[in-house]
Amino acid sequence: MYRKSTLENGIRVVTETMPGHRSISLGILIDSGPRNEAPGHSGLAHLVEHLLFCGTSSRDATQIARLMDEAGGHMGAFTARDFTCYSATVLDDYFTYALDLLGDILLNSIFPPDSLEREKNAILRELESGGDIPSEHVHNLLKTFAWQDHHLGRSIAGRAETITSFTREDVIYYVHQQYSPDRIIVAAAGNVDHEDFVAQVRDAFWRMIGSSEPVAKKLPVFHSGVTLKYMPVSQVYFSLGIRTCPYADPNRYGIHILNNILGAGISSRLYRRIRENRGLVYHIGSDYHAYRDDGMLVVEGCTAPENILQVLNLVLDEIWKLISATEAVSEEELWKAKMHIRGQHLISGENTNTRMNRLASQELYFGRHIPDEDILAQIDGIQIQKLQSIADEVLQDALGQTAVAVVGPEDPAHYQFSSIKKLFENYQYAPGKRR
Repeated sequence: MYRKSTLENGIRVVTETMPGHRSISLGILIDSGPRNEAPGHSGLAHLVEHLLFCGTSSRDATQIARLMDEAGGHMGAFTARDFTCYSATVLDDYFTYALDLLGDILLNSIFPPDSLEREKNAILRELESGGDIPSEHVHNLLKTFAWQDHHLGRSIAGRAETITSFTREDVIYYVHQQYSPDRIIVAAAGNVDHEDFVAQVRDAFWRMIGSSEPVAKKLPVFHSGVTLKYMPVSQVYFSLGIRTCPYADPNRYGIHILNNILGAGISSRLYRRIRENRGLVYHIGSDYHAYRDDGMLVVEGCTAPENILQVLNLVLDEIWKLISATEAVSEEELWKAKMHIRGQHLISGENTNTRMNRLASQELYFGRHIPDEDILAQIDGIQIQKLQSIADEVLQDALGQTAVAVVGPEDPAHYQFSSIKKLFENYQYAPGKRR
């Protein structure tokens, strides 16, 4: 059962009771992340997330870690494009304990100077190691190329020059400005009593006052084209993106279905026709990346250098067939996609942490709870005609908004930047006549 309350200081509290569970997942979602960073402060939200576990006025970092271990639970955090989330999963016996601990790190962190330098160095190593992994590097390269100076195009972890420049005063100012009660959603899922939970959240956060300034919405500009990066690797990695729609767009369910048919799973068109039938790739798949301000349908894969042009051409062919209805979606494909989405959604929803994250995300993006039944009914209600209409409205309009990133060995005998660029120019401007 879902319930919602709003505290006197503006903090929103959402819960979902899950009968039969002994665990509770707690989450504190802050409506602030890279989207809220000032120019030149790329990576500050992520640095703050690291530092909040480094000690409070009453507990040092070791005590924080030991207390959670003693409770038999786990605590963590992550920075997303649109928000930051701090969470813990514990047995119901310890949920007061976990809430007190999360409240302490949010309200009483002291940001020790030695911890600041240590975490900055850890993030710098994180940036370096990410550049060493070609599959991660090509994914980030695509977003940087497509969205460029918008926050969607910047690394969540920041850049080396910004990370090294941050001071303790920068961190304190960011927390003071961004971590205000009107931007906080406290969510819990599992064996939780709503009224009891609200009372304990009130006790933990009553001292928080104030409100934040509204964030000016900067619509991203999508940059089409091709970018190539050489790395000392034997294979070629590619990431292709087509602009779609934001997280809360009414067409999002249709995009999820189209993505499933195109490349989500081993029975998808891309996997069967390029991986299984032709054996041209080591892996291939697609995913729908949706944010508050924009979205992108992304196809990623890995192949031998001599196959990259053929593989990219086949990927574009499959996208064009799907968008243009040259090869219309069959009733069987539609049914299988719906069943796959339904199964994944319901199975993952048996986990308290997943339920908690859904509660918090729905409150952030929609301001309300969307029951599983409503989500699945929306998906089930999309028939072939409606799906084609969404493909026409969202994807066909985006044919001129396609970007691709390629990472591979420096060996132009196997693949030429100009050839890949020409392939995508043909696709963008005359897809039906492409050779």
